[in-house]
Amino acid sequence: MDLQVKVGKVGGVEDVELSEPVSPIGQYLNSSVLSIHIIGVLEFDNPIDDASRLALYIIDVFLPINHRFSSIMVEDKEEGKRWKRVQVKVEDHIVVPSFPEALSPESYDHYFSDYLSNISMEPLPQTQPLWEIHIIKYPTSNASGSVVFKLNHALGDGYSIMGAVLSCLQRADNPSLPLTFPVIRKTRKPENDLKSFFSVLALGLSGARNSVLDFGWSILKSSFLEDNRTPIHSGKEGVEFRPINIMTMTFSLDQIKQIKSSLQAVMQINL
Repeated sequence: MDLQVKVGKVGGVEDVELSEPVSPIGQYLNSSVLSIHIIGVLEFDNPIDDASRLALYIIDVFLPINHRFSSIMVEDKEEGKRWKRVQVKVEDHIVVPSFPEALSPESYDHYFSDYLSNISMEPLPQTQPLWEIHIIKYPTSNASGSVVFKLNHALGDGYSIMGAVLSCLQRADNPSLPLTFPVIRKTRKPENDLKSFFSVLALGLSGARNSVLDFGWSILKSSFLEDNRTPIHSGKEGVEFRPINIMTMTFSLDQIKQIKSSLQAVMQINL
């Protein structure tokens, strides 16, 4: 299977390619010093039988979402790093791993977790766009099949990447409509103007107080104090090169609300 995507040119001129400079943060997130990847998992109720159909779907839906999915980083002596549009060979980005056959879903859970840990440590080739899709055809405790998206963080932040992936999906009841999630709409109760004013004032003062405390605590931690030693912050040299293990946990919406209440979080938790 030889699937390619040809990129367009500006105004139909062949020697002018669409490009843009890479942001300083994007350059740092894909460098010899630091390389951070976003790992996203889509779980399916039905088994995944045909990987070639997924490849065609990527060409038609996934690639057009963001031109960076069809671009690589190139060094410009005068202007620094830029995104350069290239032809995408989708088969080079799709990986279908092989696990032992006829195992229980619980056994495949361990294989799946180890596989995620391994691919999270492997660098992406710099000669092709900075993403991969891994198709897991084996059933786990949560799904009959899974699709793993591995994207370099230089392509975008987690929120934009999540939006790009979700935009590829369709509603089961009506594929012509965009994917939406149910939202609980609270009925607004009539409020006393004076009470509303003091509520807003109290909320503003609380936010200002928390901001001052957090800023001061950050200055102390960065200048004078040091974090306690933990398995994550061990203080050992070369810890960034050691193997990692990805663990997953499932929280209900009620548990998320409880965590938010316990932490007295001011920010909204995005799901």
